[in-house]
Amino acid sequence: MAVMPLQSKDHKTLMDIIDNLRSKGINRYVHLPQIVVCGDQSSGKSSVLQAISGMSFPTKDSLCTRFATELILRRTDEQSGERCNVSISPGADRSAEEKARLEKFHYSEIPQQHDIGALVDEAKEDMGVGGERGRTFCKDILRIEISGPTQPHLTIVDLPGLFRAGNKEQSAEDATIVQELVRSYMQNPRTIILAVVSAQSNFALQEVTQLAREIDVRGDRTLGLITKPDTLDLGSASERDYFDLAQNKDVKFRLGWHVMRNRDFKSRNASNEERDIAEAEFFSRGIWVGLPRSQKGAANLRTRLSEVLKDQIIAQLPEVLDEIQTGLDDCTSRLEKLGTPRRTMAEQRKYLLNASHQFSMLLTEAKDGFYRHKFFGSARDDEGLRKRLRAVVQNTLTDFSQEMRIRGQARHIVETLSPIPMPWTGRKQILRSEYLKEVKDLMRRTRGCELPGTYNPLIIGELFHEQCAPWRRWLEVFSDKIFKAVEFTVNSALSHILDKDTKVKLWGELINDELDQLNRQLRNKVDEILRPHEDGHPITYNHYLTETVQKIRSSRFRENVMRGLREANGNNFDSASIDECFESVVRTTEADMETLSCSDAVDWMEAYYKVALKEVVDDFSKLAIEACLISKLPELFTPEIVYDLSEDTVSRITAESLEKAEERRFLTEKKEILSSGMVELLRLSKHHQRTDCKFARGDNYLTPDES
Repeated sequence: MAVMPLQSKDHKTLMDIIDNLRSKGINRYVHLPQIVVCGDQSSGKSSVLQAISGMSFPTKDSLCTRFATELILRRTDEQSGERCNVSISPGADRSAEEKARLEKFHYSEIPQQHDIGALVDEAKEDMGVGGERGRTFCKDILRIEISGPTQPHLTIVDLPGLFRAGNKEQSAEDATIVQELVRSYMQNPRTIILAVVSAQSNFALQEVTQLAREIDVRGDRTLGLITKPDTLDLGSASERDYFDLAQNKDVKFRLGWHVMRNRDFKSRNASNEERDIAEAEFFSRGIWVGLPRSQKGAANLRTRLSEVLKDQIIAQLPEVLDEIQTGLDDCTSRLEKLGTPRRTMAEQRKYLLNASHQFSMLLTEAKDGFYRHKFFGSARDDEGLRKRLRAVVQNTLTDFSQEMRIRGQARHIVETLSPIPMPWTGRKQILRSEYLKEVKDLMRRTRGCELPGTYNPLIIGELFHEQCAPWRRWLEVFSDKIFKAVEFTVNSALSHILDKDTKVKLWGELINDELDQLNRQLRNKVDEILRPHEDGHPITYNHYLTETVQKIRSSRFRENVMRGLREANGNNFDSASIDECFESVVRTTEADMETLSCSDAVDWMEAYYKVALKEVVDDFSKLAIEACLISKLPELFTPEIVYDLSEDTVSRITAESLEKAEERRFLTEKKEILSSGMVELLRLSKHHQRTDCKFARGDNYLTPDES
C-alpha cells in the first residue's frame, strides 16, 4: 500500500519543529533537512517564490546576490487569516552588538498588495548590504514566515542567483562568493536541491545544472524546475528538448522535473488568481498537455515540494538524532576537560584537585587491569589496546622473556651445526668441540695454583660474563618499550581529563619531571639487577643448578654410550663382541683430563646461565618494571601533590586564557541548543512512531482509492 500524506496537523507539527530548531541555530552544528532554491540569475527564482507564497518578491535587485532568504509557509484555518512575519537571523560572523541590533528587526503585518519588496529593502539596509558601506555579502538569513488558509506546509531557502561575469553592481569576486555560498548549501547531504532552469537558454549551459550533477552525482536529492516555458517557440526543437527534459529523459533526477510558467513583463502586475488562470490555460494546450498534471503548475509544485520535504525529514530523522547525540557527547567531554570557570585561586586549585583525583583513578585502573572507565574505549581498537597499560606490560614482558630465552646468549653451543640457518634467533652457533678449544686456551692463560686436571673456579664466571653480554641490550630495549607505553597512557589520561592548554602546562610544570625521575629509577634498578651478573662471580643456592649439571652430564654420557654402541661391529654379542663393544664405548667416552676439565666448566657455566636467566627475567619484571615504574604511576599527580603546589604554580598551570573562556561559552551554548533540539526531535520521533501505528490500523487515514 502506498504511503499516504500526513494529516495537516501532523504535517504542520513536523515542519514547525524543524523550523524552530533552525531558528535556534542548530543548523550551525547539525545539518537539517531543507529545500534550497538554486539557479542562475534571471532564471525566474523570485517568480517561483512569488507563485508558491502569493507574496511579491523583488525580481531584479542586486540584493539577491548578497544573502539567503528562508521562506516559511504554513497552512492555517480560515478564522486565523493571513499573517506575515519578517525577521533577520544574524550570521555567525556578527559581533554580539550586531546580533542584538539585527534581532530587533521584526515586522508582523501583511505588506500592502502583498508586496514584500519594501521589507526586503529595509532588511538590506539593516544588514549593511550594498551602498557606501561597502559590504557586498553577508551570512545573515532573511526569514519570511507566511501563514494562511491557502499556504502549504513548506519551508524553502532561496539562495543568491549564480552568475559569472561582473558588472557595476556585482563584481567577478562576488560571483565566486555566491557560488561558494550556493555550493555550501547544496553539499549538505540532507538538502533537497530545487534546481531552477530557465527555458530561455540551453539548460546544459546553465551553471546550476552543472553544479547539481557535480554535487549530487546520482541525482538522488535533486528536483529540476523548468521556468519560462512560454518563451519557447511552438513546435521548435528547443521545446521538444525541454519537454524530454521534463519527462526525465535527458538529465535524470530521482525526484524528476517540474514545469512552471512565470509572469512575463506585461503581466508583472497581474494578481495571483490571474497568474494561475494564465498558467493553467498555457498548460492546457500544445506539447505540455502530454505532461502529467502533477508535474506542472505552481499549485502542484507547492504540494510536491511539501511532500518531498516531509519525506526527507522523516527519512533523515534517525541520522539527525545520531548526529546530535554525537555532538552532545563531544560537548560534554570538552566541557568536562575545561571544567568550571577558573578565575580565583580557590577555583583553580579545586579544578586541579578534581583532575588529580580522576587521573589517579584512571591510572590505578590501567595499572590493575580493571578497564571499566569509558576512557579505555574498545579493546578491539589499537588505541583502546594501547590505553590498557596492564595488558601492554604483560604482553611486553612475555615478549621479553621469549627474547631472552632465544637471543640472550652471546653464542649458542651445539654438538652439531644445524643444516638450517637460524637468522631469526640472532645467535651465533658454535660447535662444542670448537668452544672447548677456546676454553682450554683460556684456562691456560688464566692458570693459577690448581693441580693438573683441575681448573680455577673463576673460569666459570668469566665464561658466564661473556655469554650473558647481550642481556643489557635487551633489558634497555624493553625498558624503553614499557616506558613509552607508560608515557602514552599518562598522556592519554591527561588529554581525557584536561583541555589541551592546561595539559601542556601541567606536563611542563610537573608530569615531565616526575616521569624523568621514574625513568632514572628504572635505569638504576636495571643496572643494579645486571651488576652481579656482569661484574661479580656466580652465586646461587638454587638446587636447580646441580640438577641441571647432572642432567647435562647424564645426557652427554648417554649420547656417548649410544655413539660407541653404534660404532661396535656386528650384532652377535658373544664374549668377543661384548669386549669389542665395551672397548668402543670406553674409547668414545675417554678423554684427556684437560679436555674433561674444560667440558666440566662449560657444563657448570651453562647450568648457571639457566638459573641466572630465570632470575634476571623475574627481577626485571618485578623489581624494575613493577616496583620502580608501574606501581608508582597513580602517584604522579595526586590531590596531595596539588595541595602542596604554590599559588604561582597553580596559577601558571590553570589560569584560563580568553580563548578558553570563549570556548567554554561556545560549548555551553552549543550544548544547550543541541539538548533542546534533541528533546524536540525525540518528541517528533515518538509522535511519528505513533502516527505510523495509526496508519497501520487505518485510523483517520484514507486508502489510495478513497483519496
